[in-house]
Amino acid sequence: MIKKILVANRGEIAVRIIRSCREMGIESVAVFSDADRTSMHVRYADEAYRIGPAPSTESYLKMDRIIEVAQKSGAQAIHPGYGFLSENAEFADKVRNAGLIFIGPSSEAITAMGDKMRARELMKKAGVPIVPGSEELPKEPEAIKKTAREIGYPVMIKASAGGGGKGMRLVNTEKELLDSVKRAQSEALNAFGNGAIYLEKYLLEPHHIEFQILADNHVIHLFERECSVQRRHQKVVEETPSPFITPELRKAMAIQAIAAAKSVNYSGAGTIEFLVDKDRNFYFLEMNTRLQVEHPITERVTGIDLVKAQIHIANNLPLEIKQEDVLQRGHAIECRIYAEDPQNNFIPSPGLIRHITEPLGLGVRTDGYVYEGYEIPLYYDPLVSKLIIWAPTRAEAIDRMKRALYEYKITGIKTNITFVQRIMEAEPFVKGHYNTHFIESNIDFLMKNTEDCFDCEDIAMIIAFLDYENKQRKRLDFAKDKGQRTSNWKNIGRIFHHNPF
Repeated sequence: MIKKILVANRGEIAVRIIRSCREMGIESVAVFSDADRTSMHVRYADEAYRIGPAPSTESYLKMDRIIEVAQKSGAQAIHPGYGFLSENAEFADKVRNAGLIFIGPSSEAITAMGDKMRARELMKKAGVPIVPGSEELPKEPEAIKKTAREIGYPVMIKASAGGGGKGMRLVNTEKELLDSVKRAQSEALNAFGNGAIYLEKYLLEPHHIEFQILADNHVIHLFERECSVQRRHQKVVEETPSPFITPELRKAMAIQAIAAAKSVNYSGAGTIEFLVDKDRNFYFLEMNTRLQVEHPITERVTGIDLVKAQIHIANNLPLEIKQEDVLQRGHAIECRIYAEDPQNNFIPSPGLIRHITEPLGLGVRTDGYVYEGYEIPLYYDPLVSKLIIWAPTRAEAIDRMKRALYEYKITGIKTNITFVQRIMEAEPFVKGHYNTHFIESNIDFLMKNTEDCFDCEDIAMIIAFLDYENKQRKRLDFAKDKGQRTSNWKNIGRIFHHNPF
C-alpha cells in the first residue's frame, strides 16, 4: 500500500492532492522551483525539495530530477496533478521503470489519446461519433484547400498534440486558410514540439460537455460537466448538471464515454470531452488522461473524492463504486479566479497579495494556494483559486455564487472577480441558454463595470487608516490632558509600515 506520495506539481492542485493524502494518512512530498519557495503547497506538505530555477523547463518539467527526489525522499508513488508532466507518456514510463507508481493511466493510453488524430481513429473503430474532419494535412497548398472544401467552411484548424487552445485557428473562408495553417503549425511546434495539425468541421453554437470517468477493470461515469463558458478556448466557469443536456442525451453520451475509455483499456480518472451542436447531436472531441481543473464540481454533486479514487486504483484495489451507486445531488458551479486584468485584454497580473478575504458559508469551497503577503510569480498560469459552490438547485447555486464573489476580496493584484460576477448576472447564463460563444456574444455586458476593485480597495484602506490615525491622535491628546502615558502613537507607524499605500 502507498504510504508516501510525491506531488509533481504546484499551486492549488498540489495543495488539493496533499489534502486528500493527509486524510488518508499518506505522507506527502512537495517539489518547488525558486519562484515557489514560499508557496502554500511547500508549507503544507510533510516534506519539500527544491528542483530548480523558476522556469518550468528547468524545474517542473525535469523528469529525472523529480524521480530522483521521489527516490531520495522514500516516496513510493508520484501524482502528476494536471498540466506539466501529467499527460506525458515518457514520464509515466520513467516513473514506472524507476520502480515507482505513476498515479495515472498507462503510457499506452496516454499516447493513444494524447495524439488527437490517432484518438479520432480509435473512436471511429469504437463506434463513438467524431466531428467530420481530416487526417493530417497534406503539404501541398492546393491539396489543403481541397480538403477544407470537402469538409465545408467554417473549419477549425487543430494541433494533433497538446491542448489549451494552442495551435487552434477558426477559418471562415479559403482566403484565410493557408496563412492560418502556417500560424497554427508554428504555434503547435513551439508549444508541443509537434507541428502536426488537422482540420475539423466547425460546429455552429456548440456546447462543450465532458464526462468524468473512473476505471480499473471496469469503467463507470460520474456524469457530465458543462464547460461552455470559455474565453480563447480556455474555460472560465463550469457547472453540473448541464442545463442543456436532457436525460436521454445524458444516457447516450455516458454510454459513448465509457466506450471511449474501454477502447484504450483505460485505468484511473479521466475525462471524455464532447461537442454538442444546437440540435443535440454530439461528437467526440478529445480525452484528458488526468485529473481536470474542474473536477471539484463533480466531487460536490456525487460525494466522491476523485484524488482518493485515483490513489485507490493505483494501489491495485478494485473500485468499490458501482454505476448504480453514483447519483447527482443538487447543483454545483465553479468559477476560476485569475490574476489578470479584464480591462487590459486579460493580461496576467502577477504581484504581491496585500490582502485576501476568501468567502465562507454553507455550500462554499475554495481551492487555492495563495495567502496574504504571498507574491504570485510571473512564470506560471495566473490561476489564483477555484471557487466552488453547491446548492440544492441551479438558481440557488447562482445566487450563492453571487454572494460568495461579493465576499471575495483580493488587493495588490488585478483579478477577474468582477468579470465572473457579471457572468453570474448575464441573462443567457441565468436562464441556461448559452454555448461556447457566450462570452464573445455578451462581451459588452460582461465588461461593463468590471474595473478592478484595486483602486477602490486602496481608497477604502486609506480612509480606514486615516480614521484610525485620527482616533489615535484624539486618544493621545486626551491622555496628555489627563497626564497619562500611552504608546498608542507608536502603533500608527507600525500599521503604516504594514499597509504601504
